[in-house]
Amino acid sequence: MKAFFVLWILLLRKFPKPPFKLRSKKNLFAIAFYNLENFFDTKNDLHVLDDDFTPNGSKKWDDDKYKKKVKKLAKTISCIGYEESGMPPVLVGIAEVENKNAINALVNSKGLKKHNYAFVHFDSPDERGIDTALLYHKQHFKVLNAETIPLIIKNINGDRDFTRDILYVHGKLHKEEIHVFVNHWPSRRDGQNVTSYKRVKAAATVLQKINSLKNENLNCVIMGDFNDDPNSESIKTLMATGNFINPLQKLFSPNTGSANYRGKWNLFDQILISHSFLNHEKETHSFMKTDIFTPKFLREWKKKYKGFPFRTFVGKKYLGGYSDHFPVYIILKQN
Repeated sequence: MKAFFVLWILLLRKFPKPPFKLRSKKNLFAIAFYNLENFFDTKNDLHVLDDDFTPNGSKKWDDDKYKKKVKKLAKTISCIGYEESGMPPVLVGIAEVENKNAINALVNSKGLKKHNYAFVHFDSPDERGIDTALLYHKQHFKVLNAETIPLIIKNINGDRDFTRDILYVHGKLHKEEIHVFVNHWPSRRDGQNVTSYKRVKAAATVLQKINSLKNENLNCVIMGDFNDDPNSESIKTLMATGNFINPLQKLFSPNTGSANYRGKWNLFDQILISHSFLNHEKETHSFMKTDIFTPKFLREWKKKYKGFPFRTFVGKKYLGGYSDHFPVYIILKQN
């Protein structure tokens, strides 16, 4: 009996069921952001440093592992916001995706194809070839314009840091125009304080684009893996304008976050929205709630790492999980 129970648990973990009963709820819609943790295809691109994520690379990244990753990411995305809205997110910003091949595999997978997603993606100058993208539900969102905003920053030695561009998408969510910024700001790899100026520059770059639009009443959604917490200088740079609210701020604590590094929780993944989402005018969208998406199948079960994101790799060791980040999301109500 014990052996049967253990087998059942293992199968449940390998093939998790959607945690929520599918149902329709009118006028509630989720917008999400998800860092996919090194979502590479298996092909060697000679122009980027993706050698580790190839069949002969250090990660032994083959078709079997790749297809499992696609299936698990699709399952996760399809479940975000279901409890509240009864449908997958209408918008999903993603980070750490290599190229269009990987995104196509994701949106055309069994878990997502029926949900009618399209996407916006541009190749960025990142040395590893990892980019941002925006998935959107074609029934609910129409793209009016999309472009990349280069993030021009230099390292301390004066050389350019070839990092991710900022993705800007102007579109219509139902009948309301919104401006979406998908970010993956420079990492803290060389030290939090030493690299802080890079992320402050990223925040200033977003604000510069918003100011260039010359409209004080823009509906803005600024989402991403900022590699900074809500109380960091870069996020404070955005908030100092007085134009935004950071709903996830209240969820940041020593015991919660979207990623865990060496036992410390961080809330690098955030979604900021403009104050215009607090109105209740007809055919607009109003902010309802926010959360970090942490169902059991996305979490580690082991004692030492219990509750941490169930990741794909730890170093070169393949764990077969989903991502080293939890998704975050907001719920909007269409008035």
